[in-house]
Amino acid sequence: MNPLPGKSQPKDYKSDVKPVWCPGCGDFGVLNAITKALASLRLPPEQVALISGIGCSSRVPAYTNVYGFHGIHGRALALGAGLKAARPDLHVVVAGGDGDGFSIGGNHFLHACRRNMDMTYIVMDNEVYGMTKGQASPTTAPDWTESELTPSGTHARPFQPAAIALAAGATFIARAFSGKPNLLAQMMVLAMQHPGFAFIQVLSPCPTFRPEQKEWKNIVRPFAVDALPTSDPALAALHCQRDDGMSTGVIYVEARPVWRRSNMQEIAIEDIEQEFRL
Repeated sequence: MNPLPGKSQPKDYKSDVKPVWCPGCGDFGVLNAITKALASLRLPPEQVALISGIGCSSRVPAYTNVYGFHGIHGRALALGAGLKAARPDLHVVVAGGDGDGFSIGGNHFLHACRRNMDMTYIVMDNEVYGMTKGQASPTTAPDWTESELTPSGTHARPFQPAAIALAAGATFIARAFSGKPNLLAQMMVLAMQHPGFAFIQVLSPCPTFRPEQKEWKNIVRPFAVDALPTSDPALAALHCQRDDGMSTGVIYVEARPVWRRSNMQEIAIEDIEQEFRL
């Protein structure tokens, strides 16, 4: 990282585009945390790329003053990996939701974890498809019956993001709450400084389709164990499996070689353009 001289402000990383999220959406807190984290790290905007897929949460790049790419459904991590391979000098942050990241993007999630490229992945998890009118998502509880598509519930065990990230090989795993943006920003700083694939599951309530999630502010709490974060995957797995998904904090940090493209050669943009000339 090449930090900016002097002091940066979160507003330096916000665009002039106003968010169109519903009032009370947890993604507002995530956006604030991202800009606070970038300001804390004093990263020049041109050294940061924010990549997203499809969904309410994936609107984030438009609201920031860094390089951004709004991709297609479920492919944000693939886009981020390609960018990081081609431009290892950029700080790549990927953002999305539970549907985008764990359903259609689930396979990319698994391989991004095991590949351990130097990227940060922020998933805003509201346990519902908020942009497409409230269907159940991979993290929805099996007995949630408020969706017209699953009026009797899903009868499927919900995806466990932290546990699956651990099993797949992520080297930084954390869970946070969007209602505490300052703590979330501190966690993002740690994730962005981590050399390797850093994953943060952010509990981000959807007041429109999951109004009961307004109670999350009274339920979430820090992990009540001194052993976390740990570099022992067995211990991290134990705490992930015993938890109800509402505990927050850094769960797992491991030092492992970061994926780097071998035999990197400098290629002039003119040479790339020549390959596409007819």
